[in-house]
Amino acid sequence: MRGRYTLRNYQAKSVDDYIANAPEGARPKLREARAAVRAAVPEAEEGISWGVPFYRHHGLLAGFAAFRDHVSFGLSDALPGKVREALEGKGYATGKKTVQIRFDQEVPAGAIAEILRAKARANEAKREKR
Repeated sequence: MRGRYTLRNYQAKSVDDYIANAPEGARPKLREARAAVRAAVPEAEEGISWGVPFYRHHGLLAGFAAFRDHVSFGLSDALPGKVREALEGKGYATGKKTVQIRFDQEVPAGAIAEILRAKARANEAKREKR
């Protein structure tokens, strides 16, 4: 892993492989992010896409990746404004579709769950309309 760029592991066959081969400092946050996704949408399909852990449930949901000094949690859609503001107020760096979780921060499992459950419901509704 070099610089600020993401650790993409195209050889990883599973999320377990990805986490096991991530830098030691990232592993606890990767495990917490994984647990947050599994708790929020237990029926989500887990796999490796684009060289990082990614989840699907009737469409794209989210993924996460290890960086040099943080784990980035990425969503398939933009972060809702209120959620973004709340996360930023707690010291998390955010992007349009991402939340950066430094190794000294807790994984915001509640916010992740809220976002993922809403996205999973939207994906289900979209599928039912077909």
